[in-house]
Amino acid sequence: MLHKCDLSPVNKSGQTAYDIASFWGHKHIATLLIGGGQDGYPQSTFPDVVYGPGENIYFNHEFLDRSSNKRTDSKWLAAKQTSPHTVYLLFHNLNPLVTPESSDQDRTGGASSNQLSRLRPTSVKPFLRQPGITVVFLGVEKRKRDLNTTAMLEGEEEDDGLTAWFALNAEQDPTELLKLVDSKSFFLQPPMPSLLMLSDNDAGIIAHARAVLAWHSRYSFCPTCGSETRVDEGGHKRTCLREGCLSLRGIHNTCYPRVDPVAIMLVIHPDGNQCLLGRKKVFPPGMFSCLAGFIEPGETVEEGVRREVWEESGVRIGPVRYITSQPWPMPSSLMIGCHAVALTIAINVNENEIEEARWFTRQQVIDATLKSKNAVFSLPPRQAIAHYLIKHWIGMNANL
Repeated sequence: MLHKCDLSPVNKSGQTAYDIASFWGHKHIATLLIGGGQDGYPQSTFPDVVYGPGENIYFNHEFLDRSSNKRTDSKWLAAKQTSPHTVYLLFHNLNPLVTPESSDQDRTGGASSNQLSRLRPTSVKPFLRQPGITVVFLGVEKRKRDLNTTAMLEGEEEDDGLTAWFALNAEQDPTELLKLVDSKSFFLQPPMPSLLMLSDNDAGIIAHARAVLAWHSRYSFCPTCGSETRVDEGGHKRTCLREGCLSLRGIHNTCYPRVDPVAIMLVIHPDGNQCLLGRKKVFPPGMFSCLAGFIEPGETVEEGVRREVWEESGVRIGPVRYITSQPWPMPSSLMIGCHAVALTIAINVNENEIEEARWFTRQQVIDATLKSKNAVFSLPPRQAIAHYLIKHWIGMNANL
């Protein structure tokens, strides 16, 4: 196939070899049949087809419709903030208020699971009166309420059937100011690994809410001139109050929530049957993960991957392929997941970056994935994009 053999013949049913491989679920064979390799590498090392929906990764679920068109509608936002149907999420020092979950439904792993505490306007009303409180509009539930069964409450304006969600963060413990429905509620901390024990939907909401609230906690004053700022667009913009500030001219990244791009990559051996993983001193004993690092200004994702791998492990990288991404709200990173093919295999670890890096065979990775007694290392938790990138590599190289 690498020498351009004829793949056009069909059987009596008019099916090509590609059709048959696809029908029986042999995706890696189908990949081999649809084209040649990249930059001289066999297709089995670096396939052209990406399998698996990235939206199934933890933190990637979009439970809410962000409805960004509503962020500038101050009248609509004000009405929703007092609507009895509205949901508020409360944070204390960026730790969300949660309630222990009694149901096993939609859990994502871990010894326990918690649900974001959904508060109504009456519960947070005393707190909203405090000066300096920032309210962030997160969006609306994708499914409208049934207006035929929703009674109009006294003083409520016309209901559009949309259930709005807001988030707010308190630096001082607000527990005594709130009339909590469930006395078991508590502020979830520390962030890791606690934030990995939420439902998929709650995790997606946290990815949005925590990142924006963290931005507000760091940018109370204008980064351009140091003056006070005003919160606009439902909490998704801060406007400088000093007339003549340069930030008021044009579009500036200092006015909007910050997102920090991070390249995270699984490095594949030239033979296609090994991958390079590393570990930091802060990792649990025995755990290895993908290499990662921040993208620098003026740098492409591909060059960022090559630079970070070289800096951390001394391995040179050739082709780079984007796989998927994941928001990581610690505080506001966007993990850009890639596979990369190594040009060299000698490892020279930069101990200022990581503690160790090793090549692992495909069988060793499978053993770690299955938590076999033969496993020589452990994988990062399945909520991390690194786990997905590693399992993705196993799947695309699977034998028949």
